[in-house]
Amino acid sequence: MTIPLSVLDLFPVGEGTSPRQAIQDSLEVARRVDALGYERIWVAEHHNMPNIASAAPEVLIGHIAGITQRIRVGSGGIMIPNHTPLRVVEIFRTLEALYPGRIDLGLGRAPGTDPVTASALRRSNVEVNQELAELLAFANGTFPVGHPFRNITAMPSDVPLPPIWMLGSTDAGARIAATLGVGYAFAGHFNMAEARNAIALYRARFSPKVLDAPRVILAVTVICAETDERATQLAAPHRVAVARLSRGLPAAIPSVEEALAYRFTPEEQLVVDRFAHGAVVGSPERVREGLSRLVEETGADELMVSTMIPLLDERIGSYERVARLFELEGAA
Repeated sequence: MTIPLSVLDLFPVGEGTSPRQAIQDSLEVARRVDALGYERIWVAEHHNMPNIASAAPEVLIGHIAGITQRIRVGSGGIMIPNHTPLRVVEIFRTLEALYPGRIDLGLGRAPGTDPVTASALRRSNVEVNQELAELLAFANGTFPVGHPFRNITAMPSDVPLPPIWMLGSTDAGARIAATLGVGYAFAGHFNMAEARNAIALYRARFSPKVLDAPRVILAVTVICAETDERATQLAAPHRVAVARLSRGLPAAIPSVEEALAYRFTPEEQLVVDRFAHGAVVGSPERVREGLSRLVEETGADELMVSTMIPLLDERIGSYERVARLFELEGAA
């Protein structure tokens, strides 16, 4: 496979590990995947989730860009309902000024949290697509004559907004990305069942505005261990975390031992199976086959690997093995 390979890091918090330590661990991951030759690393935005420590991606992006050398760093994503459009443009223009040519702006339309926490984050009832339109108007200076925001300049004014990627896990995001003519990043790490249709719709409806041609990043859960058995063991804790979350019981990701002893209810099993559909878990050979099949089936232009393992050495080991499969420059 010769398509670009990137990383989506969710800053996982394992049982017995503090969120502070989880952040430090993910910084080590960023340094390593930069050295390995991955194309980009994106930071997700989640709130009120005890197993994910990335609540402030804009802060983490700046720090990661500062401690790495060449890798692109971006948001996967900035969740539009939680931010005012002007601030998003100001923040990402500032990041672009600090690290020119290395920043991506991935935008999501969901709050990335539960309804109560979303209400604590959001103090406005403005519809999300209206906020997206306002963000683009600030970025491009296209407010109409007479609009109250027409004379507002998003600083630094001489810096372009980084490339926009529209995130999505359904047809809705695909339609917006196609209409805007921007890249589309599909969240296959939790909804792979919809990937093929959403990506096909995006390509069919793409309007060449910002980009000359459609471009798709496909996020996928990958756990690559020395053996299939070990990979399956390492995947178990995240499956338990998903089951608990489905019952409104979010908690830190359990240990491998606890996860292997866990017994799913039939309802939990349905949720976990859907969430894990399309995940590529196994030895290097199995991972190679699984990723090749995904690219063939979806036509993705780039894969974005998400490895939700709190154990730092195991997580980095998985990224190293995948890098060798793709023959990345730093993986020799």
